[in-house]
Amino acid sequence: MDYGNKTTRVVVIGTGFVGSSYSFSLINQNVADEMVLIDLNKEKAEGDAMDLNHGLPFGSPMKIWAGDYSDCKEADIVVITAGANQKPGETRLDLIEKNAKIFKGIVGSVMESGFNGIFIVATNPVDVLSYATWKFSGLPMERVIGSGTILDTARFQFLLSQYFDIDVRNIHGYIMGEHGDTELPVWSQTRIGVESIDRYMEKYKQDARKEDLEEIFENVRDAAYHIIERKGATHYAIAMGLIRLTKAILRNENSILTVSTLAQGEYGLNDVYLGVPAIVNQKGVQRIIEIELNDKEQSQLTHSANVLKDAMKPLFNM
Repeated sequence: MDYGNKTTRVVVIGTGFVGSSYSFSLINQNVADEMVLIDLNKEKAEGDAMDLNHGLPFGSPMKIWAGDYSDCKEADIVVITAGANQKPGETRLDLIEKNAKIFKGIVGSVMESGFNGIFIVATNPVDVLSYATWKFSGLPMERVIGSGTILDTARFQFLLSQYFDIDVRNIHGYIMGEHGDTELPVWSQTRIGVESIDRYMEKYKQDARKEDLEEIFENVRDAAYHIIERKGATHYAIAMGLIRLTKAILRNENSILTVSTLAQGEYGLNDVYLGVPAIVNQKGVQRIIEIELNDKEQSQLTHSANVLKDAMKPLFNM
């Protein structure tokens, strides 16, 4: 798949908080030539298209319209943000049954159009629904990508940057596993600049405490709960993460991002989608990067995968 000078089209399915935030980011970052909005509420999609089009004099040239599933045939990327939202007190895994049923219809309709591009899945529980999209679509696994732990990783980097008073762009570390309660921080590979986090604390921040770092991770893991309690939904940061992923695909960047993709033996895991560092380009996921984990991290990742596998068991009895 070589985009070259081809007109690039992104279809956004679901114009709720995440979908509309993503659409607004897309128009502002000159990523694609065409954007199609699809929603069960056709008037909402039409209203968003009108509103976005009125901003074109201030942004980059783009063709934007409210469409239907037939528009997916020529799409390079279909981004799915539709589905039931996480409510206060709900975990992401609580959403499996209702959102899997919604996805079966959406993915079937997209594939009926003749779509042959790349799916990006953002709806929660994103790992389970990415796996479901892969199964429902029949596409190769590299062309079904979940947003995974890109947002968790960004939250991790931000909070560490605050703690150490270092530019967030110089914090290097990953959150892996489920985008949810069983995710894990890879402390053994976390770097501040080129220094390991342990070495950096030893040299430059002797007052740092391991308890502080654990609290930082807990705030990363539980961030969605805190935000949902305050404003009902999280959408700005994940929208920006989705744009980052869209750019990596359309611009053939070979970027390493912690997306949700299918493990096929990597880290000793099989037949499960979960957040891992992977190279992303115009073909989708080129390959998973297997970073070295310590024994504790490997055990946590295996546990996370097992929780996701158990959660998926009822999916394909629908």
